[in-house]
Amino acid sequence: MSALLSGKPASGPTASLTSSAKPMNSRSNIGFKKSVKITPQEINLLSTYIYSISGIHIEPGKAYLLETRFNRMLDSEKCKNFSELYHKAKADKSKTIEKKIIDAITTNETLFFRDSNPFELLKQKIIPEVIDKNTKSGQHSAPTPLRIWSAACSTGQEIYSIAIVLKELMISPNKFNIQLIGTDLSDAAIKQASYGLYNKFEIERGLALEKLQRYFTPIGSNWKIKDEIRSMASFSKFNLMDPIARLGKFDIVLCRNVAIYFTLEDRKKLFDKIAGCLNPGGYLLIGSTESLSGVCPRFVPKRHLKSIFYQIK
Repeated sequence: MSALLSGKPASGPTASLTSSAKPMNSRSNIGFKKSVKITPQEINLLSTYIYSISGIHIEPGKAYLLETRFNRMLDSEKCKNFSELYHKAKADKSKTIEKKIIDAITTNETLFFRDSNPFELLKQKIIPEVIDKNTKSGQHSAPTPLRIWSAACSTGQEIYSIAIVLKELMISPNKFNIQLIGTDLSDAAIKQASYGLYNKFEIERGLALEKLQRYFTPIGSNWKIKDEIRSMASFSKFNLMDPIARLGKFDIVLCRNVAIYFTLEDRKKLFDKIAGCLNPGGYLLIGSTESLSGVCPRFVPKRHLKSIFYQIK
């Protein structure tokens, strides 16, 4: 569900690639040093570097974004300017600074059941159809398989929302071979998703009280998702620019509001790879403002309820 960098809130889950990082500036941080301005040469330098490690395309006019995301890192890494940060990151064999840069530039702006229509679509149509198809085509002695991938899962809300949908459909791991896979580019996001602990702000965004009480346990002022839901999902770090085949085949892929931060050419490559990892007749869900028109002819757009989804030809 990772939403990536942008100067405005994303409308869907997000990064891989997309912690609910908010723009940082000197006014909102007492004692923070005066903001360092980035030069045109440094914009090009950092943008090229960020693209090489994440596939995220930063337009030349995004100087303010780089400044707000990295000024605090200049301070923590004791760098006088952005060029120094770049060279320090390149020389860091442990890739610790690279990880920090990825965490800073990706914005895990997400919530449970974000944009409710896709989850109703999954509940009312897509998941029942996949289960029915896989049950009929599978061996009776083996549990019916169901593999779902949340690309750019952010801090896990999207994949846990799907797990809750499955629970409410009474599709349990006892009767089905369920594999819910969440991947993201951010180490920090994957760490939180794997643990399943959320603060009051994160938990109240999109989650009904009834679901909160049923599927979460209070821990101090935070909430932790119950083991029965947590055990249904697995998380790992993954760069969407890398080959996808190693992840295996899926029945359903959610890649919402992620590709909007890629170049057109990279979007074409990404969705072509996703098409290749879907089982015959598999489903793809993207953001409500996104379209695959002119991007990947291997998918057919379809509509159900108030949502548009894509199915592999």
